Amino acid sequence: MKSLITSIVLSAWSLTATGQNQPAFAIAYNVAVKDSAGKSNYEVFSMDMDGHNVRNVSAHKDVAWTYKAYQKDLYFISDRDTCYRCFFLYKTDFKGKNPQKVSDLQLEDSWMSFRNQGKEAVVSGRKGRTLRYQLFFINTETGAYRQITSDTAAMYVDPSFSPDGKQIALSYRKNRRDRTQNEEIYLMNPDGTQLRQVTTYPQKGNEENENGYKAGSPRWHPSGKFISYISMLDGMHNIYAVTPDGKKQWKLATNKVSEGWHDWSPDGQWLAFDATDKDQSHYEIMLMNWKTKVVKQLTTGVHKYQQAPVFVVK
Repeated sequence: MKSLITSIVLSAWSLTATGQNQPAFAIAYNVAVKDSAGKSNYEVFSMDMDGHNVRNVSAHKDVAWTYKAYQKDLYFISDRDTCYRCFFLYKTDFKGKNPQKVSDLQLEDSWMSFRNQGKEAVVSGRKGRTLRYQLFFINTETGAYRQITSDTAAMYVDPSFSPDGKQIALSYRKNRRDRTQNEEIYLMNPDGTQLRQVTTYPQKGNEENENGYKAGSPRWHPSGKFISYISMLDGMHNIYAVTPDGKKQWKLATNKVSEGWHDWSPDGQWLAFDATDKDQSHYEIMLMNWKTKVVKQLTTGVHKYQQAPVFVVK
């Protein structure tokens, strides 16, 4: 799936738990595994919030990756029953019971989001080889879909609904084929109108960071007060935040690690993210108590790549 370019050593943390009662969430995440023949693919795993009860959720020879859950429904993209890395949307629960295909719309390798009690998803999808990286709504009950952007030269990825469902944050590049352009965080109305930029990556002075995220994978905090995203602004990937009006941008946390893909618990009290060392020798899943800022490492290095955690109700 997507990869991060990182540049600092992951600390060997052994922080204690906060002592608070853990809410009834599991954390799903993505793991690179090898089968008995030595062939690699990605599986979706889940675990409790203390790192225990690790289980393989997808358990299939496909390439599977989760990008979001809504309540008890864990959504993942998969190329099962189709061509290699031709992704479609599926759902299951945190234990992997009864996986079901949701829609016949082919998807891009992108985060997604939900509104209307989970009945509507916003995704980055494609039709054939020419129409790529456009935003669609999917009815998660019927599988029906409709396209909401139409600038086929542009790249619309990683859409995230605001908590009230009235805005969409996304990563956007005006010309998807021009890699000299920076992707930035934009907001838009759900009907595709009023596209407006809220982050600005410096054009000068950051040339050494050209292979990293400029501003990507936005996630709304459940309070609606800010949008978190990944940027390599300071020479390594960290999680930053921006207010919806774009007037204030800041580094979200002071963790001395290189932070990557992340998700907020539905109650806004927890931040899960992946972190890696400077050599990308392994990725681990971390959990932060947003109130106390205490961080705990949940995974134990059994697998090299453990990435992109999402919260799912147990």
